[in-house]
Amino acid sequence: MSDQIPSPGIPGIDIPDRRGRVGLDQVGRDLTGNPDVVVRDVKLLSSSWFVLRTTTIDYRHRDGHWSTEHRETYDRGNGATILLYDLDRRTVLFTRQFRFPAYVNGSPDGLLLETAAGLLDDDDAETAIRREAEEETGHRIGEVQHVFDAFMSPGSVTERLHFFAAPYDTSTRHSDGGGLVDDGEDIEIVELDFDAALAAIGSDIIDAKTIMLLQWAALSGPFAR
Repeated sequence: MSDQIPSPGIPGIDIPDRRGRVGLDQVGRDLTGNPDVVVRDVKLLSSSWFVLRTTTIDYRHRDGHWSTEHRETYDRGNGATILLYDLDRRTVLFTRQFRFPAYVNGSPDGLLLETAAGLLDDDDAETAIRREAEEETGHRIGEVQHVFDAFMSPGSVTERLHFFAAPYDTSTRHSDGGGLVDDGEDIEIVELDFDAALAAIGSDIIDAKTIMLLQWAALSGPFAR
């Protein structure tokens, strides 16, 4: 009879982590879409909430030679964002909330003006953005327009963001919004004139998804001339 104590396992790999996930070190191992990339190994670095991995790949360069590369990826799931607009009054609806990563990297107070947004979790993109719009702004929107999808930081973050737009007015407001207190959200709702919002890009508005939706709205969206 062996006196060896069995291994308790590694959270996120062979036993559930705090979100109930296992097999997080298997993601990417079955990729075959690019013949110039061969995934050799995946190591889980952290799954405290989101997932940080380092992946070893063989990569064939354009001149034909192969090299071994190590790529770190941060997986927070996919998300959705929406521009709420009132065409008659030429206004758009934003949220303002504290973002620590921005605060620690140069934002004076960490409070950013943004379009409503959130992670998909287990929902499809349209269902998720309807949920987030109501939770954050209090507006229960009707028909939504899917605008485009984009990778927001493809050098290190896996997230694909789904962009939407929808009209709002007094009839679509069903609550005060402000986010979910149980999730620690403390969200202020801010309504701006559309032209003032455009002029604020690069000063008061420095969030990438918000800038992208404002420029879309001006170039080919509801406020295009």
